[in-house]
Amino acid sequence: MFLTLTTTGDTEQPATDLGFLLHKHPEKVQRFTTSHGVAHVFYPEASPERCTAALLLEVDTVALVRGGRGKRPGRGAGAATAVPLGQYVNDRPYAASSLLAVALRAVFSSALQGRCAARPELVDRPLPLRVEVPALPSEGGAELVERMFAPLGWQVRATPVALDERFPEWGAARYVRLVLTGEARLADALRQLYVLLPVLDDAKHYWVAPDEVEKLLRSGEGWLAGHPEQELIAHRYLARSRALTRDALERLELARLAAADDTPPESVDNAVDERADTTQAPSPLAVRRREAIVTVLREVGAARVLDLGCGQGQLLAELMGDTRFTELVGVDVSQRALGSAARRLRLDQLSERQAARVRLTQGSLAYTDGRLRGYDAAVLSEVVEHVDPPRLPALAHAVFGSARPRTVVITTPNAEYNVRWSGLAAGQMRHADHRFEWTRQEFGAWAEGVARRYGYGVEFRPVGPDDPEVGPPTQLALFTLNPPAPTAAGDRAEVGTASGTGTASGTGTTTGTGITTDADASTDADQEVVTVTVQRDEVTA
Repeated sequence: MFLTLTTTGDTEQPATDLGFLLHKHPEKVQRFTTSHGVAHVFYPEASPERCTAALLLEVDTVALVRGGRGKRPGRGAGAATAVPLGQYVNDRPYAASSLLAVALRAVFSSALQGRCAARPELVDRPLPLRVEVPALPSEGGAELVERMFAPLGWQVRATPVALDERFPEWGAARYVRLVLTGEARLADALRQLYVLLPVLDDAKHYWVAPDEVEKLLRSGEGWLAGHPEQELIAHRYLARSRALTRDALERLELARLAAADDTPPESVDNAVDERADTTQAPSPLAVRRREAIVTVLREVGAARVLDLGCGQGQLLAELMGDTRFTELVGVDVSQRALGSAARRLRLDQLSERQAARVRLTQGSLAYTDGRLRGYDAAVLSEVVEHVDPPRLPALAHAVFGSARPRTVVITTPNAEYNVRWSGLAAGQMRHADHRFEWTRQEFGAWAEGVARRYGYGVEFRPVGPDDPEVGPPTQLALFTLNPPAPTAAGDRAEVGTASGTGTASGTGTTTGTGITTDADASTDADQEVVTVTVQRDEVTA
C-alpha cells in the first residue's frame, strides 16, 4: 500500500523543509520494520519548488494471518477473516487500512506529535499539501470520503475504482483514488489520516482495547470535537464498541464545551470543585422549582422515580425526605457530579434500608436501556436547554419512546422572562452552556409534538411568579402516558410500559458510595448516539 505527501515552496521557504518535519532526509531511502511488514520512506522528487515524500508498506501476509490468531477481527469487508478464505485472498497488501495508519504512526511519530527539534518554527506553519492514496477502501463510497475530509478544510477528489476496466457494467469497487489538497499543519494532516483511514475501511487488524479511546482523543485533538461526523468516526474507529464509543463521545463533548468557554475540560464538568462549599443556600427559584416537581410527583402518586440529569443531587435529597418515594435513581454523564451527589445524600452513612432506596449511575440520557423502563416518573429539570437542537429527537426517543414512564416532568427556563433579570444583557442566556432558551410558545409546540408522537398527554404549569406580560421564570410540562388503545382479541397491545429493575444505563458495578459506572449500555442500532452534559442552574429570583 502506498501514500504520498507533496508540498511546494520557494527559495525562502523551500519545499524540502518537509524532510525536517518528517525527520527523514530527502536524499535517502529508509527502511523500517513494522509488526506486519516493512515500511519504506523515499522522495520521488525533492527540490526547493516541490517535494514529495512517499510511504510504501509491504505487508507480510503470513505474519498478518499468524498475528490474527485468537484475536477478534475488525469489522468491515476488508477484514482478512471477514469472508471464507479471507486469510488467503484479501486486499490487505494494497488497500490503505489500519495497517497503513499504524505505519504512519510508527514511521512519522515525531511529525505526528508536532515535534521538530532541528526546526521547531516549522511545526506550526501551515503548508500547501497534496495527499494521495491510490487505493483507499471506503465502506460508504466516495460520498463518505467527502463527508470525512471536507469539513476539515480539504478539497477532496475521490475517484471510484472500477471492479474491472474490461467490464464497466460490473460497476465500481469499494475503493477510491483519493487526492486531498489544502493548507494545513503537517501534524494535523497526519493525525487526520491516522484516524480516518481505518474509519473509512471500517476494519482493524488488531484487537481494540480501552486504550484506543485515548489514542482517538489524542489524534483528534483540535478537530474531532467539532466534526459533524464525530459519532460515526468514534463508532467505527473503536470497532463499534458501544461502551468505548460512549466514553469517547462523552469526553469529546466535555472537550467541545471547554473549547467554547476557553477553559480546561475538567472545569466544565457539571460538578463543583470537590473543595468548594456545597452547603450554601440555594436560590429561591431553585427551591420553588424543586417544590413544584415534588408536588407534581405526589399528585400523580409516583413511587419509583428517575432523575435524569441529576447533577449534584439537590432534587434527590428533597425526595429522600419523603418515604412515599420508595426507589430513586439519579442518572448523570458526570462522574464528579455523581460524587458530589453521593456526598450530599451521605450514601456511605445511610442505613441499609435507606441506601436501598437510592441509586446513582453514570450515563448518557439518549441511550435506550430496557432497565430504565417501568418507572412511575422521570424528571428532567433544567436539562433540555443544554442539548443541541438537532439532538433533541434522540433524547425524546430515549425518554418517551424507550423508557416510557407513566409520568414525565420537564422544566426549562422561560426566555421571555429574561428581561426581568437585571444582570442579563439583552439577548443573553442564563447560562453559557445553554444551546437555546424557549419562549412559552416554543416550549409548548415542542412538548405537544413529543406528546402526540409518543402517546402522552401534556399540561403546562408556571414555576415562580407568573408575570402578566412575560410569564413565569421557569416553565414546567407534565406529560402523562395515555392508556393503551383497545385491541382486537388475540392482538398484542404495543403501547404500555415494560417492567424493569431501574438500574444503571449499562452493566456496571456498584461501589461503596452507591455509584454505578457504565460498562456496555444497550442501545438501539439505528438510534443516534448523543451525549447530554447537564449543569444545574441556580438563578437568584
